[in-house]
Amino acid sequence: MRTGSEPVTARSPLRARLWLSVWGIVWAVFGTAVFAVVGRPGWAAACGVLWLVATVDLAVIVRHLRQGPHYQPGRDVPPYPPVDAPPLRRPPRHRHP
Repeated sequence: MRTGSEPVTARSPLRARLWLSVWGIVWAVFGTAVFAVVGRPGWAAACGVLWLVATVDLAVIVRHLRQGPHYQPGRDVPPYPPVDAPPLRRPPRHRHP
């Protein structure tokens, strides 16, 4: 929903997330390999899980980038009026004698 307070020159953070995800994958692969060679299987497994999470994140980011820009209303479209919420009703107070 458009409120009218969005920045006119807003940019998508997907490219920054893409490079941060690649950076995370590089370090996770490095950590997995080093800890496996040194003989720390717990740390190697933790880095392997981080590697998996970063790879899934990278796949989601690439999917979103391939979808392209989605429809955004232009400057000529006025902001939506705020939705009037019904007034909050208090539950009746029960008075005990």
